[in-house]
Amino acid sequence: MTAVQPNVSIIGIGDDGLDAVPESVRRLILDADLLVGKERTLALVPEADCKRLAVGADLEEVVQQIQSAGDTKTAVLVSGDPLFYGLARFLCDRLGNDRCEIVPHVSSMQMAFARVKESWDEAYLTNLAQHDLDVVVERIRTAEKVGLFTTEEFGPSAVAQAMLDRRIDYFTIYVCENLGARNERVTRGSVAEIAKQSFEPLNVMVLVRDSEAPGHPRDPLVRSLFGNPDEVFIQSKPKHGLLTPAEVRSMALAQMALDSKSIVWDIGAGSGSVSVEAAQLAPGGQIFAIEQDADDIALIRENAERFGVANVTPVLGKAPEAWADLPDADAVFLEGSGREVVRIAELAFNRLNPKGRLVANVVSIQALSEVREALTKHASQVHVWMINVARGTDQLERLRFDALNPTFLVAAEKL
Repeated sequence: MTAVQPNVSIIGIGDDGLDAVPESVRRLILDADLLVGKERTLALVPEADCKRLAVGADLEEVVQQIQSAGDTKTAVLVSGDPLFYGLARFLCDRLGNDRCEIVPHVSSMQMAFARVKESWDEAYLTNLAQHDLDVVVERIRTAEKVGLFTTEEFGPSAVAQAMLDRRIDYFTIYVCENLGARNERVTRGSVAEIAKQSFEPLNVMVLVRDSEAPGHPRDPLVRSLFGNPDEVFIQSKPKHGLLTPAEVRSMALAQMALDSKSIVWDIGAGSGSVSVEAAQLAPGGQIFAIEQDADDIALIRENAERFGVANVTPVLGKAPEAWADLPDADAVFLEGSGREVVRIAELAFNRLNPKGRLVANVVSIQALSEVREALTKHASQVHVWMINVARGTDQLERLRFDALNPTFLVAAEKL
């Protein structure tokens, strides 16, 4: 079988045009018979003397034009990296991978993070051209860092104002304008300061969360009894993201088998997400949120107030000493890793009422094995689940899945 030779080169280019590309890329552009790109991008290579096709809003029309050109040498010019919010994936899907070759350039997003000297390996990166501003702002709420392509409709000041409207004021914002051009400029400011300024349409925003700033969660119009989104809970810093995920929390609460008057211990309660939802499921019961971090105790109180539950009692102290004076439990939830979680699980199981249930969330196989072995000595049946969850998210008008860290649940009932 004869391999298909690619005749469509999708090339990333910067504002300095042909001056900063290697000779091989320069030849791909100058030897092309058809040059495709946005008007502004095409203007970067006046040296190319060939037919030009300007890209507009109708990308399918662009595909048809390229297909009609047959085997014509075609160069598609895009800003930065063609695979980073660029045309490359769309064109490869429509034209076929065999017909296309991709030549990346440093993306403006990479340049923006380099200018402000921040890493971007764990940043939330998105583009307002493909995503609704309200959705993006809610994702910003719980992010550590954000890289954002803006639009003319929703520029940096509009983004900053939308954040202020939702009390998201705990970021330092950098607006990087005209990256790579002679009139490049980087502006640093608070959310409030950026909201009052105006910027060039070609810009990238970089947002860096202020250290140890707790997020102000959104106030949902409808709350569930359990399984509420993670972002509706106030979470501690710098431990943000360590609360029990909604999917794991839901399954754990189901296994705790609560009734309306259950007595519950939430050991290592953190910001109290399990405690709060247990309180909603057992409105006539008592929920003891045991936590050794005084800052998290304050967050437990805030989250309980947020959800309007009055039956959550924060208990400051370290297990098992902290539960010495508590009434025996109908249900216990704990999570952790290492040998300590095994000891705590056994001691807590001994304080269960008859028919009481203990549910442990552990993150390592070794801890799973040890907790299961320990509980098997006290219960006739120990149930175990491995939970792998991936959450769907939209990117470039396509569905992708972001996987959560796998975890294990162990549940046992006292006879």
